[in-house]
Amino acid sequence: MKSDRPTQGEAAAGHGAGAADGGTGAAANVAASSTGSSNTHVSLEGVHHTVEVPHHQAGFWQQWRAFVGPAILVSVGYMDPGNWGTDLQGGAQFKYGLLWVVGLASLIAIFMQVISARLGVVTGKDLAQCCRDWYPAWTRWPNWLMSEMAIGACDLAEVLGSAVALNLMFHIPLLWAVIITGLDVLLLLALQRFGMRTIEAIVLLLIATISVCYFIEIFILPETQPSFLEMGRALLLPRLGQAGMIYIAIGIIGATVMPHNLYLHSALVQSRQLQKDDASIRRAIQFNTIDSIVALTIAFFVNAAILVLAATVFFGKHSVTVGGGQVVTFSANSDWIRVAYLTLAPLLGTAAASTLFAVALLASGQSSTITGTLAGQVVMEGFMHWRIKPWVRRLITRTLAILPAVVIIGLRGDSSVTDLLTLSQVVLALQLPFAMFPLLQFTSSGKRMGAWKNGAFLLAAGWASAILITAMDLYGLPDSLRAAWQVVVGG
Repeated sequence: MKSDRPTQGEAAAGHGAGAADGGTGAAANVAASSTGSSNTHVSLEGVHHTVEVPHHQAGFWQQWRAFVGPAILVSVGYMDPGNWGTDLQGGAQFKYGLLWVVGLASLIAIFMQVISARLGVVTGKDLAQCCRDWYPAWTRWPNWLMSEMAIGACDLAEVLGSAVALNLMFHIPLLWAVIITGLDVLLLLALQRFGMRTIEAIVLLLIATISVCYFIEIFILPETQPSFLEMGRALLLPRLGQAGMIYIAIGIIGATVMPHNLYLHSALVQSRQLQKDDASIRRAIQFNTIDSIVALTIAFFVNAAILVLAATVFFGKHSVTVGGGQVVTFSANSDWIRVAYLTLAPLLGTAAASTLFAVALLASGQSSTITGTLAGQVVMEGFMHWRIKPWVRRLITRTLAILPAVVIIGLRGDSSVTDLLTLSQVVLALQLPFAMFPLLQFTSSGKRMGAWKNGAFLLAAGWASAILITAMDLYGLPDSLRAAWQVVVGG
């Protein structure tokens, strides 16, 4: 564990770029108001200021290539295994009726991630550092512990997604598959040796794998022919008239904005060698906004594809007979990830359908686990100024996620996967306001952001999104808590 004292190189990295351009105007005022211990105690030290950016007068594509990446890492949190269950259930029960909710959730995600990136660019701090420096000292421990719980909950969903994929593809017992997922600590350790650009490229490859799998399942396989007219109508004409729709809608929106993504994005943008003159800050904000919109639009299409596939294949059906004469019954309480794998092949008439689904699920779990580890480093270093080796950090996070899965699956069997995912969403719902509201408070403050504080549109969109998500989480919390209690007591 390293001390808080910065090295000479850290101090130079934190201040050299700004000094090069003079740090004039609004940028200088922000720099003055943001001075604090976090300026010399950077998060993700190994990748901080490691990606060069061209002069702000360089061409569009040259600048875009330099800035693209952070939002790609963040976007995997919006298509992780925790989102698959609600999307599959929504499509199976209500066809395209909740497609507009997926769109709304993606729009909210864009607003929140644009604001998070803006905080990092303007202040030179991530959200955890801002909370440490600008809130009373006694808040550090509870904020850090709640953030760690949220990251552990996300990691639990990722463990389960990867483990279920291994179980389905290779018939490894689920308990052993969960344990095997702990070995991915070696994957991230290997990737971090090659720098941020390599990590971004690997995650982009995994996202492309997910996208290609769903493209093939929806557009290539002849048995899946969605009605684009009906999809467009469902997307543009919101409705919640059917019984049970509100509950699933809450699940889709409530699982959308992940607390750890708000901390992570504000740190990842600082992997670029940002300068502190007004023109450079303006350029960085613009290109990180484009990066967020593009990456999260891709995430929307992936989530929409999951719902559309379920709507096309499962809607209107109550059961299906699979190999060996086994009958799989569909219900609101089904483990839809497992049901989808077991039934896609017989329903679509090709084994490739189930294989593609499992490959996409594994890619989803592995991409999410990379960003979860980085987020863990950000909150630990930001709130507590503790630094430990990345592989130790990864081992701790993954162990804490594996333990409840091993215990509950060991006691109750494979059927407890859906219950564990519910438990993880409860933890996320409880933590989410403690990340959203500080982010909006800081970025709406002229004292903290100077001329770069949220404008009227972003101010309204950000606060409305935070209030809506929090209200929906609180509305659905009693049912989620009951479900979580049943996980604990085995009811």
